[in-house]
Amino acid sequence: MASNADFVQYIADQCSGAGDIVAKKMFGDYGIYCNGKIFGLICDDHFYLKPTDEVRPLLHQIDMRPPYEGAKPYFYIADVDDHDYLSALVRETCRHLPEPKPKKKK
Repeated sequence: MASNADFVQYIADQCSGAGDIVAKKMFGDYGIYCNGKIFGLICDDHFYLKPTDEVRPLLHQIDMRPPYEGAKPYFYIADVDDHDYLSALVRETCRHLPEPKPKKKK
């Protein structure tokens, strides 16, 4: 089951305090980016955040789940209605993720 476009936009809006948020369709669901870094996934109307040790203490609840069959576990974020909380999680996650690799010219 794919994610609802309204839910995807809601998550993007809720995370917007962290920077420039863009959701891109991937394999029927969505990858979500902040300032060019992919920091999470939206699958089946659920929000998943890439796990980092630095974000773990900020979580209201630690719930690790794979976003889709065969995936590594991500932080499952159930509390998506708190704009400041989500923005803080995304900001801190992106601080600790590597810079995206430059795209090769064709």
